[in-house]
Formats: sequence, structure tokens, C-alpha cells
Amino acid sequence: MTELITADLVDLDLSAPTKDEAARSLAQRMAARGRVTDLDGFLADVAAREAQMPTGLDGGIGIPHCRSAHVTEPTLAFGRAAQGIDFGAPDGPADLVFLIAAPAGADDAHLSILSSLARQLMDEDFKASLRAATDPERTAALIRGDAAPPDEPLGKEPPQAESQPETFKIVAVTSCPTGIAHTYMAAEALENAARAAAGVELVAETQGSAGFTRLAPEVIAAADGVIFAHDVPVREKDRFAGKPTVDVGVKAGVNRPAALIQEVREKAARGETTARGADPSSTPVDNSGDSADGYGTKLRKWLMSGVSYMVPFVAAGGLLIALGFAIGGYEVADVKVETLLNHFDWTSTTSWAALLFYTGQAAFAFLVPVLAGYIAYGMADRPGLVPGFVGGSIALTVDAGFLGGLAAGLIAGGVVMAIQKVNVPAVLRGIMPVVVIPLLSSIAVGFLMFVVIGKPIAALQGALTDWLNSLTGANAIVLGVILGLMMCADLGGPLNKVAYAFAVGGLADPADGSLKVMAAVMAAGMVPPLALALATTVRGRLFTPAERENGKAAWVLGASFITEGAIPFAAADPLRVIPASMAGGAVTGALSMAFGCTLRAPHGGIFVVPLIGDAFLYLVAIAAGVAVAAALVIALKGLRKSSARPTGDAGTSPSAPAGEPKVPAAA
Repeated sequence: MTELITADLVDLDLSAPTKDEAARSLAQRMAARGRVTDLDGFLADVAAREAQMPTGLDGGIGIPHCRSAHVTEPTLAFGRAAQGIDFGAPDGPADLVFLIAAPAGADDAHLSILSSLARQLMDEDFKASLRAATDPERTAALIRGDAAPPDEPLGKEPPQAESQPETFKIVAVTSCPTGIAHTYMAAEALENAARAAAGVELVAETQGSAGFTRLAPEVIAAADGVIFAHDVPVREKDRFAGKPTVDVGVKAGVNRPAALIQEVREKAARGETTARGADPSSTPVDNSGDSADGYGTKLRKWLMSGVSYMVPFVAAGGLLIALGFAIGGYEVADVKVETLLNHFDWTSTTSWAALLFYTGQAAFAFLVPVLAGYIAYGMADRPGLVPGFVGGSIALTVDAGFLGGLAAGLIAGGVVMAIQKVNVPAVLRGIMPVVVIPLLSSIAVGFLMFVVIGKPIAALQGALTDWLNSLTGANAIVLGVILGLMMCADLGGPLNKVAYAFAVGGLADPADGSLKVMAAVMAAGMVPPLALALATTVRGRLFTPAERENGKAAWVLGASFITEGAIPFAAADPLRVIPASMAGGAVTGALSMAFGCTLRAPHGGIFVVPLIGDAFLYLVAIAAGVAVAAALVIALKGLRKSSARPTGDAGTSPSAPAGEPKVPAAA
């Protein structure tokens, strides 16, 4: 790393109580040499990067780093702090601190410095030499790699370097209930973290809503470790058996990919592997997630498994029905199926509208059976499909609706799991999954649904539908506020999915109240990314360059009803972004319910506005929530900036956005 560091950039007696002060002390040395043009602007970029993820490493190492428009050339400064400084490493404070500065856009230089330094820090002798160093000149030479350790004469031939370890190969699988945003964001985060790590190669398989392309068997066979980042069962999980495995929720893949990579490497070093061949009594969900998962966590995964398979049916059916109404009017529902079959007119809009309407109705007929079937599948694998689908169909027969489908799926999965635990003679094991389990479980589910719980659930479903239809005035507004808060509280997490599943479930038996709920949920879910996009446009100097780039993408993500588009902003500054988003979502949800807006499509964002009841007022509700959330974000970030700037500090010109100070969320 020649010329990256000189003696002037070495402080062997760094005395700073916090990581922020340590970064400032080392950055001042960079500024004195003309390598940093704006000290406060550069420190703001360092703080923004630190807010995304701690830069402390095990072994007493701190590596604060960033790319910044205020850096003239790649630079490295080193400080040794006898008292230790907390950089968020699991094993405690760091006494060796490396501040890395790279010019904006210099991705290769930035990663090169990180990877080169990381390889050196794997050498215990190198770290020991730094801790024993007494001369800044020789220390800088040691870090550059062109000198012997400080306690050895320069003329002595350095010891033979050990060969670098082979590349550590990782395969990852990412999936989320809807398979739209978190799935791909987690894969990208893991791949980026692997590229930034030393000697790591990672390939991800995204099991998204559009299906998945299996990793080649030879790629899996060559892998040294496996990372599962998922909220629904991993499909064909046995392919990865026998390897060191880290199993977490999909949001962990988005928020802490580097830690997951480190964890799987540590497991490999300890020789921890998953067992080959699943227990025949285990299930996809039992085999996924941490073994310490409680029943509540497993229940959420089972339910989300059913919802993830149901959503495409809801989307296709809802859009087809809405298109039929848009083309032929609501009277298209009065067209008889016999008329469509025997007298279809190629030139008639009514015939085409009826075709779309009845095709959508056919797709909707699968909603509850698919929900129940795949909840049971999530619990008991393929043997759960038959009783699950049967139970879902019975739920429709007895008018138990969406709630009946939930109950039928859980009952079917539970019955199959109980049967699977029974020891049977070897001669019967071959026919168990094909004949015995489907037969016995279907009988049990049929009895329970028809005789025991079907009627009470149908009554509860009817009461819920009547309650939704009766909501007016303040009651409707309160429900809109609650749904708006849930959609924006965790930006695609469990609360968001619960609110969305509640709305989608209402579409299985569409009525005026359930259509209003669907409209409110989608409108509120669009607010966070659109609000952050607006805020980065109006007051860009409050955001880092990376956040301003994310803001451009957030326009499209928000307009498409992908709430997860706000995650990069929330990860960097959760205490300001999430409350502001919740406030905006509550406003939008309340206004949508107050205006009586309706929606038959479960997804689509602004692209299904022509299919929305009272579309103009719907857009007004969204615009109001976006304005409120954006204004709050700007106000909160502005207050933080003012409080963070020292008295008398000249700072930077407001016309230079990249120079505005940015303090991490913890400030």
C-alpha cells in the first residue's frame, strides 16, 4: 500500500474517548497533508458509514472508512490507543485504529485498501509489531509492507510470508413472504459484503415470487459454508446439508451481511455442520430457522408460507376482476357464464370484460384453498398439501372464508405432524405419504371443519365482514390510522405483513369494507419510500451522496408499492426515518378510509390507479401522507444537524450538499 500512509499519518499515542473523536483526530492529520479538503464533510461521511454497521473487528481492531467527495487521493491513517475505543466489535474496544479515506466513486481503491489491510490483520505477528512500535516512520513503512517490523533491523531479510489461505466459498439462499424486495435486497447485501471481505466468494440463490434458479450442484458441493436468510421455508433445503450453516431471517441478510459471513466462517473453523438427511418427522419450518425459535416465530413462518403462495392468485384475480369492471362496468357481473360460453362476441367490450371478470373469479376461487394448503405445507411438507387444500375448500363451503382457511391450514399441518410421529411397520412406510397420511388427515380435517369449528368460524368471519362494512366516520378513520402505522412501522417486516395479509384476506370475500381496507393498506405502504425520495430532492444536503442516489430509486419503488425502498434510509437513521414514516402512513390510511376509496387489486401502486374507486381522492391521501412524512424527516434531520455543529464552526456552504455534516442515528 505504497504512499497511502506516511509518518505524519501515524499517531502512536491516540487519546480519544470515543470513535467519533478518534476519527476526527486521524482525519485532522489527513487534512493537514491536503488529502482531505473539508474536515467536517469528510467526518459526516465517515459517521454515515459507521451508522450503517459498526466497523470494529475482533482482536482489538477498528476500521472506520468511507468514500467521500472531500478526499483527494486514497489515504490511510493509523492510531494506537492504549485505553481502547469502542467500535462495536463483539469482543470489546479497539486499540489499533485504521481510518481509510477514498475519493467518491473510487470503489476499486476503497475495496483494495480494505482487502489488503484485512489480509495483513490476519497475521498475528503484524498486529504484535504494531502494538510494539515506537517510531512513526518505521510503523508507516511496516503498514505499507516495505519494511521489517519495528523491533528488527531494516537490513534483516524478512521472514518468508505464509501462503494466503484459499478462498472461502459461500452459497446463500434468500427469500421473503412476498418474494419481491427483501429477497433480492438481502442477496445483494450479502454479495456486496463478500466482495468487501478478504478471501470470500459468495453466490446467492434468490427464491423469489418469480420462482428460482437452482444453484449448480457443483457450486454447492464446492462451498465451504451456507447462509440462509429467509422468512419462509427454504425450498429443497436438503441440497445444502452437511455444511456449516447460518440460518437467520431475511432482514438480517439486509442489515448485517458482513456479520453473517464472519459467523459462517467461524462455524467452519470449529467444524460445525448440519446433519445429512432430515428427520422424517421434521418439517420445512422445523428445519429452517434457529433451533431456539419459539412457537410464535414458527407460527409466523407457517402463516407467511401460506400468504406467499396466495399473493400471486390475489394479484392475478384482483387485477382481472378490476380490469373487467373498468372495461365493461359493474353490470358485467350480471352476464351469465352460459352467455360467455355460447355467445362470445369478439368485437364486444362486454364479452371481453366478462371474460376477464370470470377468469379473475376463477383465480379468486383458489385463494382460501391455496392459503390453507401451503400453511400445512410449511408445517408438514408435501403430505400436508392434500388435507390443507381439502380444509380450505371446506372453509369456502361453510362460508368460513379467510379465517377458516387459516384454521384449516393449521389443523391440517398439525394432524399430519402428529401422524408422522407415529412409528409404523417398515412395510407400511412406503405408502404412508401417498395413501395413509392423505386419507387419515383429510378425514380428521373434514370432521373438524364440518362438525366442530366450521360454523363458529363462519359466524366470526361474517361478524368481521359486517363490522368492516359498517365502519363509518371516526371508526373507519381509526382503523385507517392503525393500518397505516402497521404498514410503516417496520417497512416490510412482520407488522407490515400482518396488515397486508389482513387486507388481502378480505379480498377473498370482497365487500365494500374489505375493499376500503385494501386501498388504505396499499396507500400507506407507498408513503415511506416516496417521502424519502421527496426529502432527498427537496433538502439533499441533509443526506449522504449514497442516500441521494437511493432517493432516485425510491421514487419508482414507492410508486410500485414496495415499502422496502425506505430500508436503506431507516437502517442509517431509524430514530428519525421510522417515526416520520409512521406519521405519514397514519395520515394516508386515515384519509383513504375517510374518503371511502376502494381497491380490488392487492398490488400495483400507481399503476392500478385507474382501477381504484375515487382515484383522485386516493392520490390526495397519498400526497398528504408523503408531504407529512417528508416534512418530519427534514425537520428531524435539520435539528440533528444544528445540534451536531460546534459553536463557531464555519462548516460548509449550504450550496455544497456533500459537505453537510451527518451524524449517525445513535447521536
